Amino acid sequence: MKINSTYFFEHIPIQIEMDEQESAQLLRDFPAPELPTGEYIFKLDDQTTGNHVKQRLLLNDYEVRLTRTNKPFLRLSFSNNAGMISAKMWDNQGMIDKVLPILEQHAVFDVEAVVDEFNNQKSLTVNQLHFVDEAVNPFSLLPYTDEDYPNLIIELFSYLNELDEPYSALAKKTMQALWTDFSIAPAAKGYHHNYLGGLLKHTIGLMRIGRYIMTEKKGHIEAIITLIQLVEKDYKKDLYLAYKNEQNLNQASTWTGTIDHLYTMTKGAMTFKDQTPDYNQLMIAILFHDIGKILEYDHAGMTNKAFELLYPTANNESIKERKQAGINMDPLGVMIGHIPYGFLLFTKLIDEFQISLDIEIIHKISHSILCHHGLPEWGSAVKQPQTLEGYLIHIIDYLDSRYENVN
Repeated sequence: MKINSTYFFEHIPIQIEMDEQESAQLLRDFPAPELPTGEYIFKLDDQTTGNHVKQRLLLNDYEVRLTRTNKPFLRLSFSNNAGMISAKMWDNQGMIDKVLPILEQHAVFDVEAVVDEFNNQKSLTVNQLHFVDEAVNPFSLLPYTDEDYPNLIIELFSYLNELDEPYSALAKKTMQALWTDFSIAPAAKGYHHNYLGGLLKHTIGLMRIGRYIMTEKKGHIEAIITLIQLVEKDYKKDLYLAYKNEQNLNQASTWTGTIDHLYTMTKGAMTFKDQTPDYNQLMIAILFHDIGKILEYDHAGMTNKAFELLYPTANNESIKERKQAGINMDPLGVMIGHIPYGFLLFTKLIDEFQISLDIEIIHKISHSILCHHGLPEWGSAVKQPQTLEGYLIHIIDYLDSRYENVN
């Protein structure tokens, strides 16, 4: 089986070749998940402001908020197969008190609403919502990737096959242990890769960029600067198009505020100019950098395998009794977050699989996982990266998460 494509503004080549028999066995061992059928494809952006709509939607989350005049309203988030849908409901005739118990108990709703628009962002103002009493699997209304799943799986394991031992064994055994959830998990609730398969796609995106940086003949710093130059070019295009179309120039581009940060972090990586980044360590850190999101987020179709793996002696009956609906923060996972969870899973699994690594290497990979958000105010568990791989994984993650929004 051959995969020939490109990534990141068509600059990074993707060339994968795997024996047909090997790829067939791989897809049997790590099957593509059964995704929703795509019956619910209402797209809010296709609607005209003022339109009245009736749609069957999946509830993600809800929250009572106050207007500037201290009047309560409901902020709601729904989803369907096409993506996330923001909504609100005013407290007309005590409506909030009436619907809160229903929202607590149910996941799928028939929603009657009007399309609104504010700051070029469309949302729904809900007039009526009725819980669906018939048997509807909430999973069927989740958004999902439109990527070719078999190709994603083969590409992922092609990269894992390239690793030296015991890194390759650690990576493959980790996938065996957590594949059901890893293969369908989103990588975010709202900002990027916020759909089924998002975590898999995002992880592969980082591996594509990481592999390119590590194999570029000119060197890893030169490769990073080349990618930043592509970002600058796209940012200039955004600004020019906004100017020509007389759009609001203050409206943020995907790349707003990114250029200086990328060069600052590249300068940090340059302080290790006498070092060559370690490919194995970087790719393992990439695999684990967001794997904690299978614990940080919850949605219909997720299992408790990661919780059971990390806490084998815990009583988890309370988790089993939860209502599962749309993509939302896990009430337990949000207490810890995906970055510490990624570190915990890494240390747990090298022990579980009896993987022998030098203690310095364990700390360097752990550090890359913990610092991949770059700055404490962005969620990094350390003040700043302290290794070359730490700077690289942050830059790579930063680029891929924003590139997703470009597309």
